[in-house]
Formats: sequence, structure tokens, C-alpha cells
Amino acid sequence: CQELAKCKHLVLLCGHYEGVDERAIIAEVDEEISIGDYVLTSGMPAANVVIDATVRFIPGVLGHEESARCDTFGEVGFDSPHYTRPEEFEAVKVPEVLLGGNHAQIEAWRKEQGLNKMSQVRPDLLAKEKQR
Repeated sequence: CQELAKCKHLVLLCGHYEGVDERAIIAEVDEEISIGDYVLTSGMPAANVVIDATVRFIPGVLGHEESARCDTFGEVGFDSPHYTRPEEFEAVKVPEVLLGGNHAQIEAWRKEQGLNKMSQVRPDLLAKEKQR
């Protein structure tokens, strides 16, 4: 998506039910994009996913440019858990490291938590992350 965000113009061709005529693909399509291993009734939801994931990398779209870099699949694997007030909710407390104010420790904790989440949810991506 970072590369797509650099393009001046994009056209997303969305098939419906059985897809797009192969002749149109041969004549007009530069790249095919898959968003996962499943079948949808049309290409419109997939196009929305591609658009949403791509525009995050266009300067000015997000409030903070670093948000896109740090989110899931950014530089640190999956995103870490987030906490708000109160400090304790239904007997679950905000981790002490987040309350301590040591930014280096907080960053290390976030990276560790993101990698832990990745190993649970997408172990196939963990090997790629470790190669970075």
C-alpha cells in the first residue's frame, strides 16, 4: 500500500460474482491485488480495503504521519494493546510500564506485545518480521 500511495492515479477494477472478462485483464490490468484467502460476492469490499489501507500513506490523511508507520504491519509488527482511563476496568489494570513514564521501556513493551500478538494471530508473518 505504501507503493500504491505514491501513484498519481489508480483505477481499481472490481469484478462481480464471476470476476472480470479475461480480455479486459490482459489489455488493461497492470497488477492484480489479493487481500486474502477467501471469496467475496464482488470486488467492491476488497477495493475499499485497498483504498483505506493505501490512503493512510498519503501525507495529510492521518493526523500524525508516524501513525501509518507504527500501526499493524508497520515497522514493529502488530500494534500493541491500547488502554484508556480508568486505570483499572473489571479487575484488569493498565500495565505498570505504561504508567511509569519511561518512553524507552514503553516502546520496548509495545514492540514485544506486538510481536506476541503476531505470533498468536499470524505466526506465518513472524518469520518475515524476524528477517527485518
